[in-house]
Amino acid sequence: MQKISRYFRAATGLALMSSCLVLAQTSTQNISADTFRPLLSAPHRSQANVVRDPYRHPAETLAFFGIQATSHVVEILPGSSGYYMEILAPWLKDKGGYIAASRDDSLPQYVPDHQKLLQRLKDEADVYSKVVVTQFRANQHPIAPPGSADVVISFRNLHNWMEKNELQESLQAFYLALKPGGVLGIVDHRGRTDQTQAEQMTSGYVRQDVAIAAIEQAGFKLQASSEINANPKDTKDHPEGVWTLPPSYRMKEKDREKYAAIGESDRFTLRFIKP
Repeated sequence: MQKISRYFRAATGLALMSSCLVLAQTSTQNISADTFRPLLSAPHRSQANVVRDPYRHPAETLAFFGIQATSHVVEILPGSSGYYMEILAPWLKDKGGYIAASRDDSLPQYVPDHQKLLQRLKDEADVYSKVVVTQFRANQHPIAPPGSADVVISFRNLHNWMEKNELQESLQAFYLALKPGGVLGIVDHRGRTDQTQAEQMTSGYVRQDVAIAAIEQAGFKLQASSEINANPKDTKDHPEGVWTLPPSYRMKEKDREKYAAIGESDRFTLRFIKP
């Protein structure tokens, strides 16, 4: 807790000094996917995460979000698997900063995974010693000092917040944490346009137009979209929704080869700016 408090005091001061910025650094500089590709072969990365790289396109995704080595990045709910944490935290620790906005204790079912994340940070201190952990649950906690973050990123979470009626509150927390001109990067399972959002909520898919409208309602402006994480093989009509596909394979061995051939879900990748 002392580490978090010191970070908040220091970062709040920096945020106040930079509050007059019109655009954050991350939104004005270009960066290549080649910057991130060497990071993908780092020895500390877990094999379970490495095998997902062909589906998640991490180098291209991070470049699209414009993350620099000097960026202060907040990742929402990285989980103990820490897919993007493995890539970003070591890269940002010298010149930038990485915050893992993790679970609070309001949902007991997620506490074990949160504790697993904390233990991992402790066990791999040589890699994660500068990671700052904050609490996240809608807008109940500050995920970072106000106006301090260059980038906030979230992967496949929107449908959960929609189901809990916490989407706008979550977006408020992101907006507060970001600098003017800061980037909100969103990746999620892309829903069908021939069904309403309500009709496909239980499947885990989110209509792209619904997502954009909701995020812009919170004050963000869509800057760009990308097909980096598109998958035209995903028919989005699976028996167990998106969790039918890898890596979940909720059907277990039934039709496993069929779903393995499809791969992970079709996803939209969106970059928003805080005006």
